[in-house]
Amino acid sequence: MKQISQTAKAFLEELSALQSDTEIENDQRFFRDGYSGNKLMGIRMANLFVLAKKFIGIPIGEIEVLLENEYYEARMGAVCIMDFQARDKKTTPERKKELFDVYIAKHNFINNWDMVDRSAPYVVGGYLFDKPREILYSLAKSDNVWERRTAIVATYYFIRQNDVEDTFKIAEILVNDEHDLVQKAVGSWVREAGKRDEQLLLDFLDKYSATMPRVMLRYAIERLDKGVSEHYLKIANNS
Repeated sequence: MKQISQTAKAFLEELSALQSDTEIENDQRFFRDGYSGNKLMGIRMANLFVLAKKFIGIPIGEIEVLLENEYYEARMGAVCIMDFQARDKKTTPERKKELFDVYIAKHNFINNWDMVDRSAPYVVGGYLFDKPREILYSLAKSDNVWERRTAIVATYYFIRQNDVEDTFKIAEILVNDEHDLVQKAVGSWVREAGKRDEQLLLDFLDKYSATMPRVMLRYAIERLDKGVSEHYLKIANNS
């Protein structure tokens, strides 16, 4: 069997072969803020994920090349590869640090919600789990909406380990965020954290349900008992 060349050039060649004009219209639904300067090739996400898995051995420098590409699908491929590598039990601590460093240094190229959600939990959260987490608090205060989303989404890895304290602390920083894609992320992640510690979620809602954006509240209370959910909606309606 011919060995696959694990390079950005080879990845882009195979990616180009997957282009479909009909997919460009479908891909547009993933974008906000005027497409954030993204150019689209028109690739089915399922095909992109399969291709990224095929290139899981690509070196860090080649990942950077893809991440700096003008096309959304190339950058999405880069973050998928980063995610696959970060999840791989064979990946060394040194490589995990490299992945984390590239994610943070090149965050301006990670410029849509799906890129963040695909890679932040393991590339960022997984790396930081046993390390200081101050950078997440800095990201939460960023002017860049995608960096703020990374701050809360990265904590999903912690939640899976029953470690929810940082999720709620970062949610407090973002509780009045004006961007709906941050509001939805905060609501979603405190909801998930609440599955591990419902009392902390209720404490958070007691403090903020009257003032947090309505969409954030609805996401946060989605899995609570009906009576409890109605209680917090009533507080919000009367505020």
